[in-house]
Amino acid sequence: MNNQLEKIKEEALRQIQASGTLDTLNEIRVAYLGKKGELTSVLKSMKDVAPEDRPKVGQMVNDVRAIIESSLEETKAILAKKAREEQLKAEVIDVTLPAKKSNVGHSHPNTIALEELERIFVGMGYEVVEGPEIEYDEYNFTKLNIPPNHPAKDEQDTFYINKDIVLRTQTSPVQARTMEKGKLPIRMISPGRVFRSDEVDATHSPSFHQVEGLVVDKNITFADLKGTLAEFARQLFGEDTKVKFRPHHFPFTEPSAEMDVSCFKCGGMGCRFCKGSGWIEILGCGMVHPHVYEMCGIDPDVYTGFAFGVGLERIALLKYEIDDMRLLYENDVRFLKQF
Repeated sequence: MNNQLEKIKEEALRQIQASGTLDTLNEIRVAYLGKKGELTSVLKSMKDVAPEDRPKVGQMVNDVRAIIESSLEETKAILAKKAREEQLKAEVIDVTLPAKKSNVGHSHPNTIALEELERIFVGMGYEVVEGPEIEYDEYNFTKLNIPPNHPAKDEQDTFYINKDIVLRTQTSPVQARTMEKGKLPIRMISPGRVFRSDEVDATHSPSFHQVEGLVVDKNITFADLKGTLAEFARQLFGEDTKVKFRPHHFPFTEPSAEMDVSCFKCGGMGCRFCKGSGWIEILGCGMVHPHVYEMCGIDPDVYTGFAFGVGLERIALLKYEIDDMRLLYENDVRFLKQF
C-alpha cells in the first residue's frame, strides 16, 4: 500500500509540474482527488487492510492528499498569474491612437422642422398641446363646424373605424378639446400625425403631420393674426420675408384666408422654386367661427380668436428644398444624413 501511495504521489506531482493551463490542472485535481479519483479508490480498498493497519494507511493517504493539494494550489497561483500577464499584454491600449468614432442617431428633417416651429411659437408664449390620433367624429368634424354632408366626411377622404370614430384628418380636434375645458385665454399649437385617404405621390401621403394653432382671448382681431403669422414667417424663412393673404373658405373660420410668403430663393423676383410667381403658399388661417365657440361652450360675444394650420412636411420640403415628399419616409440614410 505504501508503494502504491508513493507511486500515486510521484505521478500526480509530475503531471502537475507538466500542466500548462488552469483547465489541465483542474483535470488533474479531479483525476486524483475527485470522487472517482486515485486516492478515493485507495480509501475504498481499506476494507482489505488489516484493522490494526488502517489508521496508519489512512494517515498516509491524508499526507499524500495534502502534498498533492499543496502542489495544486502553488501551481494554480503561478498559472493564474501567467494567464493574467498574457491577458494584459494582449489587451494593451495605446492611448496615443485616435478614438473610435461612435455612430449616433440623426434627427429627421420633420423633427428638425417641428422643433423649429415649436421654438418660434413657444417664444411667442404659445403652449404645445397634443391629442389622440383616433378621434370621435364629433370632435373631428361636428365641433369644427363641418356639416354631415360636407365632402371631407366622404369615405374616399377619411379613414373610418366605425360611423362615430375616425383617424383624425387634422389636429384641430385638439383645439376643440382645449376650448371645451373653458380655461381662457388660449394660446396653443397642436402638432401631430393626421390621416387622409390620399394616393402616395411627390406631394401627398395617407399619413402626414400638421401643426395647427389657436388663440382665443378678448379683443383679438385679424390684425393680430396677420402680425403673428408674419413674425412666424420671418423667423422661419428670414428677416426679409414678406407675406400676403388671399381670401379662402374653411368651415372652422370666418373670414378665412391662405397665406403666401415671398420666395426665399429669389426674393420675390420669380424662379423655378416659386414657379415664377415670386410667392409660395404656406398655410391656411382665419378668425374662429362664432358657431365653433358656441359648440365648445365659449361666448362669441365676449371672446374672439384666430386659428391656423400648416403641413409640417410642406415646411420641411420648402426649407430644405426637397422636391419629393416620399424621400422623407423611405429611410434612406444617404438622404437623411444631409440634414
